[in-house]
Amino acid sequence: MTVTVINALLRPLLEAHLPDWIEPRWYATKEEVFALAPEAEIGWFDMYTKADVIEAVRLAERMRWLNTGYAGLDFFPLDLMAQRGVQLTNGAGINAITIAEYVVLGMLSFAKDYPAVLRAQGRGEWLKDAPGKRELFESKALILGYGAIGQEIDRRLAAFGVEVTKVRRNSGPGTLGPDEWRARLGEFDWVILAVPQTAETERMIGAAELAAMNSNAVLINIARGGVVDQDALVATLEQRRIGGAFLDVTTPEPLPAGHPLWRLDNAVVTMHLSGRAQTRMYERAAERFLRNLPAFRAGGVMESEVDLVRGY
Repeated sequence: MTVTVINALLRPLLEAHLPDWIEPRWYATKEEVFALAPEAEIGWFDMYTKADVIEAVRLAERMRWLNTGYAGLDFFPLDLMAQRGVQLTNGAGINAITIAEYVVLGMLSFAKDYPAVLRAQGRGEWLKDAPGKRELFESKALILGYGAIGQEIDRRLAAFGVEVTKVRRNSGPGTLGPDEWRARLGEFDWVILAVPQTAETERMIGAAELAAMNSNAVLINIARGGVVDQDALVATLEQRRIGGAFLDVTTPEPLPAGHPLWRLDNAVVTMHLSGRAQTRMYERAAERFLRNLPAFRAGGVMESEVDLVRGY
């Protein structure tokens, strides 16, 4: 029997479908997971507080596989897990559909200046003209990061007639390589960040990149706050050197009260809600976990398995 420690929230989705070689142990509190973790051979330690997740991983010295619904892994102790030989699978792609829809929401919000419409409604004012007159049709978007989320964004933008260029390690038609996109930034109306946060991507959008964007361009970040130099972005928005920013992620989170991003009328902050704007997150995560169980037992490659060196 393989001892498997799992959050009790997932019990209704998993219990009836677990194979007979799994011995599930369910936890409802951090105290319970800390007590159970040392015996875990498979762990699924997702909790709201990241420090609690880290502590559970640290305690799980027998663990061979850690599954998580988190897509971003920047806070996980990857070095410790690599040292112990732990396999890691994450939630990459589970929230891709709803996050891609949020990107379209952000683009339309800026194209039609929908926040101005809502403000007019709040004032009881009947506008005589549309505050936003841009169309997505025939605009140009750059997608940095072409994993599951980037691909879902691409599919949706195709329906709007947006010309999409993506950044991948291997360039080709409609694609730029990692060393090519910066020189082309001025061509795009939308710069969409969908990369994992790693040492390679940290602050990949800084003062120089923001200065290279065209004056009407909108930066859309649904990746991690750390991939943008936030101070440089605030300065750029205050000086209105780009069209705006749609930010589902910030540094830190929650964004402190009084932070300049709250008051800027050319910034929209959506409080890291994009992945939560759905009802199927746990269901999809549970289905993937169940699909991975046979591969784990057979010593094969699992779906959404993470390279612990690269961090994604």
